[in-house]
Amino acid sequence: MTTAAEARTVRITGLRLTDFRNHAHARVAIDAGTVVIVGDNGAGKTNFIEAISYLSPGRGLRRAQLAEVARVGGSGGWAVAADVSGAVGDVRIGTGLVAGDTLRQVRIDTVLQKTSDILSEHLRVMWLTPAMDGLFSGPAADRRRFLDRLVMSLDPAHGRRVVAFEQALTRRNRLLEDHRADPAWLDAVEAQIVDLAVAVAAARRETVACLARLVDEGRSEDEIFPAAGLALEGDLERALDAASAAEVEDWYARDLASCRSRDRAAGRTLVGPHRADLAVRHRAKDMPAALSSTGEQKALLIGLVLAHARLVRDLAAMTPVLLLDEITAHLDPVRREALAGLLDRLGAQAFLTGTDAAMFTPFSGAQVLHAASGQISVL
Repeated sequence: MTTAAEARTVRITGLRLTDFRNHAHARVAIDAGTVVIVGDNGAGKTNFIEAISYLSPGRGLRRAQLAEVARVGGSGGWAVAADVSGAVGDVRIGTGLVAGDTLRQVRIDTVLQKTSDILSEHLRVMWLTPAMDGLFSGPAADRRRFLDRLVMSLDPAHGRRVVAFEQALTRRNRLLEDHRADPAWLDAVEAQIVDLAVAVAAARRETVACLARLVDEGRSEDEIFPAAGLALEGDLERALDAASAAEVEDWYARDLASCRSRDRAAGRTLVGPHRADLAVRHRAKDMPAALSSTGEQKALLIGLVLAHARLVRDLAAMTPVLLLDEITAHLDPVRREALAGLLDRLGAQAFLTGTDAAMFTPFSGAQVLHAASGQISVL
């Protein structure tokens, strides 16, 4: 595993937005490892860091449809470009949507790329937003999506496998509804499901295991951001604990074939990684995170995201870029000070948003940007 000293330090040194949300044109030079964006609600702070989230594979921190990102009154398309230093030298990354298209383009030094996976060679982007505050008490689907984002930071191809699995699952469910469907079609789609399902479950399981080990190694009972106990729950995941991937594939194939009547009656496939859940506990109190106080849940989530950032740094040998939206709003002065210290030791570039510049006093040396009516300026 790479040490902190050996990891390449990655920095965004410039950012340009065109017709992105409420930003008609924004051009900002970035000259610090910590960047604070302040401004009133609705000024475009979150839009600014959402733009950065598109410099990674996937649908961005709001999971918006691509057309929704385009500025109202604009051309119908949008673009985000960044100058990036550190991972493989200095490069210019661009992504966006051409008006009338449905797929976004990705360019590296102006060269059009086949997939967005290549972005991970230059940036590993992670985020924490207020919408995630209810993660531990919300539906399991939200935790699976959160976990998949963690996995993608280590294995960029994971996202495509998840999408392919979900599409295959939809095809199976439709075939089950059609009593006239050729059983051979079901055999074929179930074979595809088995391969993808075990790959998805194994990647999630490995990430959770690595993260749990990292949390355990650095655990302190009196940490400001408490350590989280982690476990991946599900039939397929439990099977992988006791058998090889090939044995689990055989078992899952038999289950799908023998339980078609069960799944047809239920109207969905009842076994698979789409039913898994990430179980999180407050380690020091030995209680489910969902039963912890709102403040404790926020602190657990911050600690978990920062631990994962360390894991990305150590395994990918490059520091991630963190997007922390309204991160200080519900942190007391002690926790704000602790967060500043942890980010400094992590060595990752972080973009933080808030309405009050005074909340960021502990972040010495930060570059402060001001957002107002879709404009970004340096304070």
